[in-house]
Amino acid sequence: MAEKVLVTREIPEAGLRVLEPFDVTVLHERPPERDELLAAVRGASGILSTATETMDEEVMDAAGEGLRVIANMAVGYDNVDVKAAGERDVVVTNTPGVLDETTADVAFMLMLAAARRLGEGERLLRAGTWEWWGPKQLMGRDVWGKRLGIVGFGRIGQAVGRRARGFGMEVLYHNRSRREEAEREVEARYMDLDELLDTADFISIHTPLTPETVHLIGAEELRRMKPETVLVNTSRGPVIDEAALADALAERRIFAAGLDVYENEPEVHPKLLELENLVLAPHIGSASVETREKMAALAAENLAAVLRGEEPKTPVNE
Repeated sequence: MAEKVLVTREIPEAGLRVLEPFDVTVLHERPPERDELLAAVRGASGILSTATETMDEEVMDAAGEGLRVIANMAVGYDNVDVKAAGERDVVVTNTPGVLDETTADVAFMLMLAAARRLGEGERLLRAGTWEWWGPKQLMGRDVWGKRLGIVGFGRIGQAVGRRARGFGMEVLYHNRSRREEAEREVEARYMDLDELLDTADFISIHTPLTPETVHLIGAEELRRMKPETVLVNTSRGPVIDEAALADALAERRIFAAGLDVYENEPEVHPKLLELENLVLAPHIGSASVETREKMAALAAENLAAVLRGEEPKTPVNE
């Protein structure tokens, strides 16, 4: 009898094709309700989850002792209790590498859109209130030739750095540890976080969400930034204190921001929604056809490998 696999959301066909040998249940496009998830995992040997589902002790115990793998279709795995999984001999995997360039594109898109006030201009046009071109109308900030500070210099941060070099930007970075090989490749300069915040014209966040990075950018850090700074976040929402960011933007203490992720998705802090100097995207960092297909396929390949008794490609735990 084929082993049971639960796929918690609708995913691209590239992933489902890999799972054809198994008894697969796919939930719907929207995030499942908690009770629905707990009922659906019963008897599952493998779970293919996304970043929106919390994979904790309760879910693992609901699945039962036969659960062997949780394949998370994301680079981040802060939604998975890796310690609890290890205690139950459950392998956890993620999907690094396949979404680096696509997410870097979105980070740069937000940087350009926020700096050049694209959102404001589009709203003006759609409202039918653009009446003339003017020499001082919608003046933004140049991106080319400026200093870009990257917080978190992993694969995605480095991909953003490579794009910045094409714009003639000076690349600065902060990371838990220095990445000297990447420094040479990207021509980046290491700084501690405070110095980077003091120095950079643009700041792009690419750090994972851990207890140490919750509100890494808060009121104090925002006060260190220059009035012309543009801040972008495509990592995880709780890395930035949204209330503090709303105050900094409203008071024009920084020039603009671009966000793809939020503290309490899908909710957005109501003060942020009122601001003109903020570009908002609905968590589309990896949302290209090519990349989502690769993510689904990699997650499914990891899951299938574990159920076959093989080593997965990208394990998180031993």
